[in-house]
Amino acid sequence: MNLGRLFTKKDETGDMKTTTAAEEQPKATAKTKERRILGQYLHGTAQSVGRQREHNEDALFALTSVLREGNSEFPFGLYIVADGMGGHQHGEIASGAAIRALSSHIVERLLVAILSDGSGTLDTSLQELMEEGIEAAQDAVVNTAPGGGTTLTAALVIGDQVTIGHVGDSRAYFADGAGEMEPITKDHSLVKRLLELGQISEKEASVHPQRNVLYRAVGQQEPYRPDIETLTFPSPGSMLICSDGLWGVVGKSNLQKTLRKGGSPEDICTRMVDLANQAGGPDNITVILIRNFD
Repeated sequence: MNLGRLFTKKDETGDMKTTTAAEEQPKATAKTKERRILGQYLHGTAQSVGRQREHNEDALFALTSVLREGNSEFPFGLYIVADGMGGHQHGEIASGAAIRALSSHIVERLLVAILSDGSGTLDTSLQELMEEGIEAAQDAVVNTAPGGGTTLTAALVIGDQVTIGHVGDSRAYFADGAGEMEPITKDHSLVKRLLELGQISEKEASVHPQRNVLYRAVGQQEPYRPDIETLTFPSPGSMLICSDGLWGVVGKSNLQKTLRKGGSPEDICTRMVDLANQAGGPDNITVILIRNFD
């Protein structure tokens, strides 16, 4: 299958522009290019209702697979976290509906192309595929949970390339081999906007009474576009996707310390959830960790 074809996307004029994976990430080294067929990924997940909630309104999806033919290897993964809003009745339904709609759209469209003995083609780019999947999630939430909404943060891994689709304030981070973490998504929250405008400080943001108010969420009626971009997976390194029940309670430095202690992805996720609960567990907690090994 031609990876370059999958990265065809629309340019600013709306015309189709074909780029290779390498052109999407011009700074990729020879080593990261090689990872497209040699990469190995492992994932772990953990989730908790927390200590102050009666119901779990978070949802997750995690799939790691690989196609091996002869000496070639084609890693594929899809990872999604959704944090529902609107109370138990609407939030839980919204997050589940969004994840089912997005995951089924991508798996049905992409796996057919990957598994059709090398002759399969995809009539859209990965970024456009992600956007279509989030549109399907939007329709699913509006139809099944009117009045509800959800965050949605998804990562589609093809070889060493990661296509991120993001709405809301769940987060995705990259971490290098030393465990140094950097966010790769931007919160769509009122407090984040006020912070960017310089109207409040970091300290004020952490205790702001409207810190959970979002200006962009799946299920809202106002038209919007999700944040979508394609990045190169750190090699070696990790990707962390989590709801604000984790990152909003456990600081970045403690998350990094947990990564550096090592262990399996599942063990690391469990320890992170434990830290959030030890800090009071005020919200549902969801985390997915994907590790890239040499």
